[in-house]
Amino acid sequence: MVTRSTTDSIGRDMARWGTEGGTRPRACVLGSGQMGLVCADLLAQAGCGVRMWTHDADEAGALAQTRRSERLEGFELVESVRVAIDDAEALAGADLIVSAIPVQFIRDCWGRLREHVPDHAAAVSVAKGIETGTTLRPTEVIAAVLGDDPDRAARPIGVLSGPTIAAELARCLPATMIAASEDRALADAVQRLFSTSWLRVYTNTDVLGVELAGATKNVIAIAAGIVDGLQAGYNAKSALLARGLAEVARLGIAMGANAETFFGVAGVGDLATTCFSPEGRNRSCGEALGKGEKLKDYLGRSKWVVEGVATTAGVLELAERYGVEMPLTAAVHAVLFEKTDPIDAIAKLMSRELKREQVG
Repeated sequence: MVTRSTTDSIGRDMARWGTEGGTRPRACVLGSGQMGLVCADLLAQAGCGVRMWTHDADEAGALAQTRRSERLEGFELVESVRVAIDDAEALAGADLIVSAIPVQFIRDCWGRLREHVPDHAAAVSVAKGIETGTTLRPTEVIAAVLGDDPDRAARPIGVLSGPTIAAELARCLPATMIAASEDRALADAVQRLFSTSWLRVYTNTDVLGVELAGATKNVIAIAAGIVDGLQAGYNAKSALLARGLAEVARLGIAMGANAETFFGVAGVGDLATTCFSPEGRNRSCGEALGKGEKLKDYLGRSKWVVEGVATTAGVLELAERYGVEMPLTAAVHAVLFEKTDPIDAIAKLMSRELKREQVG
C-alpha cells in the first residue's frame, strides 16, 4: 500500500530523474502499440532501463526476436529495450510505468498486473478516451484498480498527451507534448525524460483538462472524417473544428478543468492534428462512415482500436450529467449508435436555432 513515507521517497527520487548527473528510472511500458513502441524508444534514448509488456505472449516473442512490429512500419526497437514475456518480470523493480493500453482495456490489464506493481512506482498514461460504463479517465481507472488508500497518500500519476501521430514521432519529426500531473515532481521528471532535440515537452497540473481534451478530440475527429467522406469541403471542416473546440471547452470548464488547457497543445493542437492527418484513426473511421460504410464493417477490418467510438457515449453521458450542450457530439453519437444517416445529421446541425457565437 502506498503511504506518505513511500510518496516522499518517490518524490525525492523523481526530482533527480533525468537531471545532469542524476539517476535514470527503471521503466516499464505497458502495451506494444504505436505509442508504446515510441515511448519505449524515447525512454531508452534518455538512458533508462526499459522493459516492454504486452498481453499477447506470441506478439512479445516476435517483437523480442525481430525488434520490429507491423503496427509501426519502418520502426526498429533498440536492443537495450527488453521485451518481457512474464508479468512479474516486466514490472520487477519498475520506478516508472507508462500505460500505453487502449482505454477500454486498461482495467483488465492493470487488474492482471496489480500484484506485481511496486509500491514505489509512479504511473503515466498516454491513452486518450473515456471508459465505457464508468465515464472514468485513464488515470482514474489506473488509480481505482491499484486501490491506493485515498485517505493517506496518492501514488504519483500523470498523463503524457498532445498532437502525437506515432509514425511521425518514430521518424523524429518535430513535435510537442504535455506532461500533466498534480504531482509537479512527476510532471517535471517526465518532461526531462521525454524531451529531445526534436520533441519539446511542456508541463501542466491540469490532468482533468489534458485527459478530457485527448478523449473528446477523438469524437470531433470522427465528425471531421464524416465531413471528408461526404466531401463537404474545407469551410465545413474548419467550422466543425471551431465549434467542436467550443463544446469541448464548455464541458471541461463545467467539470472543473482550466479553460486555457483546451486552447493549448493538448487541446486545439491535438484536435487539429487528429482531424487533418490522413493517419488519424478516428478521422479515417468517420471518413468511411461518410462514404457509406457501416460502422461494424469498418471496425471489423480496421487494424487499430478506434478510441473515439466507445468514448462518444461516455462524453455524451458527461455532457448530460453536467448540463452542457454538445450538439456535435450528439450528432456523432446518432450516426454511430442510432443509425442516423450522416447527411441527415449535418442537416439537423445546420437547422439549429440561430444564435450568437459562444466559445467556452
